[in-house]
Amino acid sequence: MRLLFTTWAWPSHLYALVPTAWACRAAGHEVVVATQPALVRETARCGLPVAAVGHDVDAVAMVRGYVLGAPEHAAAPRGAGPRAMEMFLAHAESMLDGLLALAREFRPDAVVFEPTALAGPPAARALGVPAVRHLYGTDLMARARTVLPGQLAALACRHGLEPADPYGALTLDPTPPGLRMPGAPPSVPVRYVPYNGGGRYPGLPAPDRPRVCVTWGHTMARLAPRHFLLPEAVRALHPLGVEVVAAVSAAQVPLLGRLPDGVRVVVDAPLHTLLDGCAAVVAHGGAGTVLTSLHHGVPLLLVPQLPDHAGHAAAVTAAGAARLLPAADASPGRLREECAALLDDAAARDAARLLRREMLRQPGPDRLAADLAALLGRGRPQGTRTG
Repeated sequence: MRLLFTTWAWPSHLYALVPTAWACRAAGHEVVVATQPALVRETARCGLPVAAVGHDVDAVAMVRGYVLGAPEHAAAPRGAGPRAMEMFLAHAESMLDGLLALAREFRPDAVVFEPTALAGPPAARALGVPAVRHLYGTDLMARARTVLPGQLAALACRHGLEPADPYGALTLDPTPPGLRMPGAPPSVPVRYVPYNGGGRYPGLPAPDRPRVCVTWGHTMARLAPRHFLLPEAVRALHPLGVEVVAAVSAAQVPLLGRLPDGVRVVVDAPLHTLLDGCAAVVAHGGAGTVLTSLHHGVPLLLVPQLPDHAGHAAAVTAAGAARLLPAADASPGRLREECAALLDDAAARDAARLLRREMLRQPGPDRLAADLAALLGRGRPQGTRTG
């Protein structure tokens, strides 16, 4: 089979697709990833064939518009949901013509898109092939079911295309049952395989005391240094006597300032290589961080600052595997208090391990790749492919 994967230029959205794309390649399928120019180099570093489509959209500036313009540390600014949708549609506008041109050249049997890459469904509809939605976390886009079809229909109309279902013919879901949203579209489960980008294996020694990994993803530091709360969290946790591991990128190192003695700073290591032996993760609530931590059965203390981070944090908190601390309340004392409570919380540890077991019971990407033709046969829309 020939499979066209697509995402806009946000690394974490790409990373969620990588294990499935690799599995499809290993199964003998032909794979190409289509993305905006800004993500071409990172996609190539993932070992996947890539094609640039459309032009770059300044997503950081758009996110700043609905986060930095809101009250300090607001977790879900008023109007952020619609403004986030405006951003997704802006990316789709930039990509759709180029994606369709590439698809007509490549002639895929299916278009695999992450749920906010809204150019995928109309391109698939134009070719008469299934659009396969590949989730990267709890299905937060299910909350837009009353408005998203109309918005996508308007997008398709502007490009001379027929309306398409924004939820695709098939949804692949790497989240465990305990994190799924009631009322979300039906989905096919697939085991979550952590991919957090390339990097050197850190080789951490076995801990001799509780180890807490602190990570703040990549987004918040790009928005503004004051939203990158990792240094404050590290300094707050140090008096607990735990081993603190700060997982950062090279670009974040200048933002760390002076950290307490004994803090282990690990630069550009994939997150999943740091979590064996961890007792807790303190983080921002990104989907990749949440699922990678749960893949290791590690409970979390989450301090969300973006609407999607708040959504993912709410899901894992409701499942009992995390404690939620609003960013407005994240003083050093509260961070220390909540982390200490998490380390003593046997129920949170049990909930995280339960979610890990649920994840491991789901069929792996290799099984999905082997069964893909049958799955797509059930989900294929009426009509034939057009060249």
